[in-house]
This record gives sequence, structure tokens and C-alpha cells, in this order.
Amino acid sequence: MKHTDRRPPRRSDHLPTVDASLLTHLEEAAPGTVAARASDRLSFAHDASHYLLVPQAVVAPRDATQVAALLRASATHGLRLTFRSGGTSLSGQATNDGVLVDTRRNFRRVEILDEGTRVRVQPGATVRAVNTRLARYGRKLGPDPASESACTIGGVVANNSSGMACGTELNTYRTLESAVLVLPSGTVLDTAAPDADDQLRTLEPRIHEGLARLRDRVRGNPTSLATIRRLYSIKNTMGYGLNSFVDHTRPVDILTHLVIGSEGTLAFVAEATFRTVAAHPHAATGLLLFPDLAAATGALPELVAAGFAAVELLDATSLRVAQRDPRATEDLRELTVRDHAALLVEHQQPTAEHLRDRTAASAALLHSLPLTAPGELSADPGTRAALWHIRKGLYAAVAGARPSGTTALLEDIAVPGDRLLPTCTDLTELFERHGYTDSVIFGHAKDGNIHFLLNEDFDRDELLTRYLAFTEDLVDLVLGQGGTLKAEHGTGRIMAPYVRRQYGDELHEVMRETKRLIDPAGLLNPGVLLNDDPSAHISHLKSVPTVESEVDRCVECGYCEPVCPSQDLTTTPRRRIALRREMARAQAAGDTDLLARLEREYQYDAIETCAVDGMCRTACPVLIDTGDLTRRLRAEQRGRTERRLWSFAARHWDGVTRTAATALTAARTVPAPLPAAVTSAGRALLGADAVPAWSPDLPRGGSRRLPARAGGPRAVYFPACISTMFGPADPESGPGVTEAFLALCERAGTDVRVPEGIASLCCGTPWKSKGLTDGYAAMRARVVPVLHRATNGGELPVVVDAASCTEGLLHMLAEEHIEVVDAVAFVDSTILPRLPAARRLPSVVVHPTCSSTQLGLNPALLRVAATVAEEVVQPEDWGCCAFAGDRGLLHPELTASATRAESLAVRQHQAAAHASVNRTCELGMTRATGHPYRHLLEILDDVTRPLPA
Repeated sequence: MKHTDRRPPRRSDHLPTVDASLLTHLEEAAPGTVAARASDRLSFAHDASHYLLVPQAVVAPRDATQVAALLRASATHGLRLTFRSGGTSLSGQATNDGVLVDTRRNFRRVEILDEGTRVRVQPGATVRAVNTRLARYGRKLGPDPASESACTIGGVVANNSSGMACGTELNTYRTLESAVLVLPSGTVLDTAAPDADDQLRTLEPRIHEGLARLRDRVRGNPTSLATIRRLYSIKNTMGYGLNSFVDHTRPVDILTHLVIGSEGTLAFVAEATFRTVAAHPHAATGLLLFPDLAAATGALPELVAAGFAAVELLDATSLRVAQRDPRATEDLRELTVRDHAALLVEHQQPTAEHLRDRTAASAALLHSLPLTAPGELSADPGTRAALWHIRKGLYAAVAGARPSGTTALLEDIAVPGDRLLPTCTDLTELFERHGYTDSVIFGHAKDGNIHFLLNEDFDRDELLTRYLAFTEDLVDLVLGQGGTLKAEHGTGRIMAPYVRRQYGDELHEVMRETKRLIDPAGLLNPGVLLNDDPSAHISHLKSVPTVESEVDRCVECGYCEPVCPSQDLTTTPRRRIALRREMARAQAAGDTDLLARLEREYQYDAIETCAVDGMCRTACPVLIDTGDLTRRLRAEQRGRTERRLWSFAARHWDGVTRTAATALTAARTVPAPLPAAVTSAGRALLGADAVPAWSPDLPRGGSRRLPARAGGPRAVYFPACISTMFGPADPESGPGVTEAFLALCERAGTDVRVPEGIASLCCGTPWKSKGLTDGYAAMRARVVPVLHRATNGGELPVVVDAASCTEGLLHMLAEEHIEVVDAVAFVDSTILPRLPAARRLPSVVVHPTCSSTQLGLNPALLRVAATVAEEVVQPEDWGCCAFAGDRGLLHPELTASATRAESLAVRQHQAAAHASVNRTCELGMTRATGHPYRHLLEILDDVTRPLPA
């Protein structure tokens, strides 16, 4: 039966009052983990979907024991619980108006088993984090979702994730071996235990008996069996995984596999053990351009038979969008797109020899295809990266360019392979009929699985009506082609009302009975996956008010969150942006009380504890640097006196840095409690965001920077002022990076020039990060003419010895035609080949920085480190240390939170040295680990310095 055009009430902008008894029950179950401020509730209400429900509270349990207690409290007091991990889900399954349980923060453990052939993972670990640890064994997870940098194992299991190359053979359902489940009653069950089925029978006899009964019911119905075989022969995440009743016999195995794809409606997965697959390191990729969609889909059977691991479809609109990409291939840029389509294909093999053989075997096939340009496969990493960037960049290109105030919806369906062409053709006609211009179709062609993207404004009733009509036509189209309405993204809310239409009454009732059997009170993620309300998919729709230009294009996907250094302390870029939208909503509604609360909480959560490190931009599909917003907001808060003081500092920077250095040196000459007490009093009087905190781990002050002339310099050296403020970590082992770099240059016979007036110059980052535009302009006015003279009008490059300062100077000189190079890159390319052989240390631990990452400096860092030591250790859990200039002094708790995981990893290595490429980052890591971190070039100087006679 079709749904009628019902209009649910619009979502209220009022923030519901929290029931005090609910908070009491939550605190009793998970003490110290409950958050119920307006900012917590509203920011966690936002995920990657187009739905918005505000939770009563957010709980971040510390372990499975607390989760079990929460579930028992849920059963006793009728509390609705929704598990939330990465929040990358697109269909509305990670948000609810009950209690949101954050299962990412404290559930990130990864344990490699059997030399990587198996892996045991907690739900908060991302797919990328797991694969990073498996890489040394040549293994990876079977599921390969495009969101692997942000999506977590909890979401992968909850949605039965697959991806570009895994098909239905290597998805979560096929590769998950066992799990530790916490059932709605609070029962904890390890399904890997030899007696797991007996335990289930003893602890949960009703569930054990009911699953056996449902198994027999399904197997005894030929129609049900036929439907299951048909729908699960393709990618299918619609409803519960009923194939569990066919593929498995023991109730405990049925339960394990029913939980896969159940979207948190049946149990909490405290641990999941996967069988891993081989990670083939050798690949060759090509973009095959066809005259039309029919030619592209017609080639699929042969391409699949040829063993291509990935075959990705791009329709004509996708190609037009891809042509705007700066990394588009020449063939693609020059193509006049009419009805064209493309297939992005890739071979993946274990060795270079295997890849050559497979590529050679495919050459004749590619030559025979009706292509508009020669079909060539490339193994070149740069070419392959550019091709995949085109494919993966489609979402960003369309979503990022959407009109302000609209929501981007990325949807997916699957049909049998021979029905792909008519499905795409009819889907394109639906776009035209309903006025969805620039909607793109792309996806996993070899699986008959396609994605499409729409932009919609749910605040306009006529557009909501359009969306509803389109959805009805889409359902008719897909089911008419024998397909599934959800292939990868999960049923969620968006397709919950249509589960019955896809499966029929009998199998829908089996799903209903499954839910009643395991969660009889219906308290786990209610409204998701199964929902008899025909308007459920157009209820609680998320409006997207226009906010700041810096962040307006955010699609709230959450890709930024795993790289954010404040993620476990205060908030994340996604949540910062969500709160700006909630402030705009509150202001428009005239809710001054809510607006005041949000602004008050935002100050510390988002402005004071944002590291403005730019790492969010490296992960964002639409290239947002939330630091741009933070810097502007800081600028708006600066008073006249503060601006004048910092402008004065810019004009007298030599004196300021020397004064800071003198103060640090003086602090080391008196008992530690004295300077600590002085700064503590200052912070109490003037505020923690104004006065730095002194601690005994801080070094003495550094040395004043001095100019140096050179006869025929190869470069201009710009030593960073942070080495004047902060002396070396261990003065007995070396004088610091400035002297080390100059010594390395002298040792290599390479002259460099240090400009006149260097002691008064700075890259401008201290002013820019604080939003002090006048001071920044004053410093820029000093730096630019000096460097124009020193570089002979741009003939010489400028070399900087701190990665963040390299980045800062790059921005300052962006329009000056002066090349800026980091000292590590300069040493890697120019100095290393001229140095004597190094006395290599046994091992060195390196800490890349946010700036070295954004500069693309890390490969050079690792090469120089390999010169220094036999073993180079880059911790798998490394991330921005959040010292961020002075943030680590103003808010030490930020650095402590950001470095917690990395510091634990560092302590597992007995390294001979610890290195980074930025003085303040070295301070942060020294504080976090207890090991003295030095600039990598200081260590290189040590190991290449001639030994005393």
C-alpha cells in the first residue's frame, strides 16, 4: 500500500526540559559519564543524516560493564537508548530523542590476533585505525566503506557495511567471526565461547527458544526462502538480516548475525572479532569513457569476469562535475559530455608480477570496448590517486556547492546487474520529473549498487511535498526492478516505513517478532529500521539555517572528528558548526535564554579549546577549516587594549621574545612552587585564556636570533622565534635547532643567509591564531620587505626550522612570489646527499605535526629519520598534540587529552631518541610522555658531527 501525502508536525525548536529522575538513573548506572547541557544535547543531535532529534542526555560509558548497567536501567525505568559512534550514518539511525550513548570515546582498543589473520576490535575504533595496525601484516578488514577515516567498527557492524571492492563476499556479515554482545536485559554474551549457545539457552531461554522457532518458520516457508535468496544475492541492508535464519542453525549464531545490520536495535556490540583479508599493495587503475550509459553497463559482465576488484560507475552529470576537479585527467577535461558515462576500474594484486600479468591479460578486453578514448591502466601512485580523487570527490563537489540552507542527501539502492541500465535510465527521468537538477548517479557498478545525491530544502512545504513524491516513485522503481531500497547505508528512518513493501507481510512479521523477542520493551533505538508510521521518513527533518561563510557548506558528515585534538575534551568541528546553527535557530526563534546558554558554553568548548590546527580541513570532504571560524570569533572578542598590546608586541618582537626567554630562565632558578603560584594567581585574576600556566617541564629560555651573511647563499634561513623563547630540551646534548641547522649546512658546504633584523621578525602565527588582525598586519609589514631584500627579490628560497612557522610564512608570503621551504625538506633534498655517513641510533620515535601533515612534509621527515636511526617508529595513534603555540600553556588539559593515546603508544617503545619538527610540539610531547623531544635536525646534527680526536 502506498503512503499518502501526510505532513507531520514540524520539529519544535524548543529544547525539552530534562527529567531529573532520568539523570539520576543514568548517573547510578554510569557515574561521571552523563552530560545534559544544552550544548551537549544539541550538538550530538546532529549526524550525517537529514534528521534531527534532540536527546535528553548524552552518556559516554567507560566500559561494557557500564553499558550493561545502562541497559538494565533502561529496562527497569523505560529509558530509550540509542548507541552513537562515528555518526557518519546517512539514514537517521544514530540520533534519537531518548538517551544517546556515545560508544566511541572509550571503546577504541584494537587487538591483532594470529599474525593479523584475525582482529578483535572495540566499537569506537575507526576502520582506518584498524587497517593501519593490520598493514604491517599485509592484511585489512573486508568491509571498505568510503568513510573509512571516520566510520567506526560499531557502525560497520550495525549497518553491515561493505564498500567499493568487497561486494557481498567480504562484507561485515561474511567476515565477522564473533562478538561480545550486551543484550537489552544487561546480559553479556561472548559468542566465541565454546559453550556460547548453552549460555544463551541458560541466561536468555526465551530468546534461545524464539530464535529456533523463527528459524524453523522461515525455513518452512518456500516463498520466504525464495525472497531471502533473491534479496540477499545483492547488497542489501534493508531491515534485519533474515538470511541469518537460513545460513545458521544454532540460535547463538543466528543472534550474532542478526545483530549485524540491526542498527543498534537489538544489542550493544562491545567487541567484534573479524577474519581479515589480504591487502594487495599493487594496483593499476583506469577511467574508461563510454559514449553512453548503455555501453558502460553493457561492458560490466566482461569487466567483472576479467577480475577487476573495483568497477565504479559515473554518469554524465557526474562527469560534468568531475571536469571541475583540478586533478581531472586531460581526456576527461577535453571531453564534451553529452550522454557519456564512465567506469573507474582497478586491479589489485599481491605482487608487481601478478599485477603485470593481470594488466596484460586485460589489455585486449579494454581495446575491444566501445570507448571514446583509449582505455589505459596506470600503476603510478599519483595517477591512481587523482582518479580516485575524482570518484570520491563527487560527493564533496556536489554537496559543497549546494545552495545555502539546503541539505545534501546521499542515497543508495541495489538491483540485479542486468537491471542496472534501466534503473539508471528511469532514475535520471525521475530527477528531471521532480526538478532535481545536477543530481549525480555513481557507485559500485559490479554489484548493481548505485548512489545518488540530492539537495533539498526541508523548510519549504512545497519542496517537502516534492521529496515525498520522489521517494514514492523511487520505491516503485527499485522494487519493480527486483532490487533493494537500501544497499549499504542501512534502513534507518528514511526507509523504515517501506520494509513491509520490500519483504511482504510474512517476512516483515518475522522481523517484528525478532525485535519483540530480543527487545520486548522496544527501548533500543526506537523508530529505526521498523516503523509503522507512514510519515516516519519525513518526520524530524533537519533544517540547515545559513550561518558563517567559513562553515556554511558543512554537511555534518563527521569526517573531521577523529583528527580533532579536542574531540575527547570538549567538542569537535562538526559539533562546533552544529552549535552555530543551533544558535542561529535560537536567535531566529527569539529564544534568548537558550542562545545565552549556548554562547556561554561555546566560549570554552569551541573558542578557547580549539587548536586551530587545520587538521579538520585535511579530513573534510568539502575542505572546511573550522579554525578560520574560530580565528574570526576570537578577533571579534579582542578588546582595544589587547589589540594595542599585541600590535605593540609586533613592533617590538625582539624585546618581547627576549623578555619571555628571560622569564623562563628565571623561573628555572627559583623553587618550582613559586612561578607556578605566580601564574596560577594571574590565571585566577585575568582568566585561564589570558595567562599561561608555568610548569616544571618547561625549559629555560632560548638564545636571541642573529643575522648571518654568506657569500653565495643557496637559501635564506628564517630561524623561528619560538627557539628564542624556549631553549633546547637538553642543553647538554646540543644547543638547539638553529645552531644544528647551521652546523649541518656548514658540514655539507652549503651557505645560507640569515636576514638582518631577524630577531624582530615572526611568521605571524601568534597574531593570526588569536584573530589579532592589526598585529598580524604590522608584523607582515616588517617581514615582507626584509625577505624581498634577503632573497634578492625571490631568487632564493626561505628555509624555516619549525613546521608551524613554515606554514605561517607560506600564508604570509602567498602573494609575494617567494618560495618557502621547511628545514626538514631542505635538508632532505639538499643537505643529506652532502653529509658524511651518520652514526645511526638504534631507534627514534617521531611525532609528525599538524603543520608537517598539511605541508606534505611527513615523507621527508621519515626519510631524514631513517638516516638518523635503524628503526623509525611513528606511533599509529599519533595526532595533533594541541600545544598550538600557546594553547598548551593556556589550557594544559587540551594537550593532555589530545596526546593521551599517542603517549601510551610511545611508552611501549624503548627508543634512543624522540623527535619532532616544531619546538612547541616538542614541549607538548615531552610533557605528555616524559621523554625529551628534540627537533629531528638536532639529532641529525648529533649523529653526523665529527667525533673528537
